[in-house]
Amino acid sequence: MKQPTFLEGVSIAIAISLAGSVLYTAMDRVFPAGPVLRLLIAGIGLAYVIYLLNRSPERVGRFTAAAAWVLVAGVLWFTKPPLLLYVFVHLGALWLIRSLYFYSSALSALADLGLSGLGLAAAIWAVTRTGSVFLGIWCFFLVQALFVFIPRSINYRPGAAPAGLESGDRFQHAHRVAEAAVRKLSSNH
Repeated sequence: MKQPTFLEGVSIAIAISLAGSVLYTAMDRVFPAGPVLRLLIAGIGLAYVIYLLNRSPERVGRFTAAAAWVLVAGVLWFTKPPLLLYVFVHLGALWLIRSLYFYSSALSALADLGLSGLGLAAAIWAVTRTGSVFLGIWCFFLVQALFVFIPRSINYRPGAAPAGLESGDRFQHAHRVAEAAVRKLSSNH
């Protein structure tokens, strides 16, 4: 399966923003704003989870991940936590699914967590400045589209061998470096 691209993420951002703002405007006229906003967050989250699972190269556990997300969303709906906690838990669930299905290192997942936080900050900024649900959703998902630029694996190992060395070459490289260090120490004394 082809990996997601930035332009695809921008297209998803436009589609979700348009659908979300239209649904919010239509439902806000009939129902109280609090439940409408919570339903919108859950619905948009589910749509994004389905997109992520569909575009993921991993095949194992998709149904389980989607079911776990639905379970978390259902528990949140019935427990009615404060709105900010509701948003954070949904954002955490989205981050967890994206981390599990697109990254193979903890540093990549942490970079994605930072991106998720930045997206939330951009959405809050857009909504408070403009009052537009469309721009809030758009800013959030536009920032989320950047996740494709986070490497699948960010490995940080102090003293690691230079890039491009195979495991056998790494030993030889380390052996040569150690011999050079011993020669240098013995020549100084």
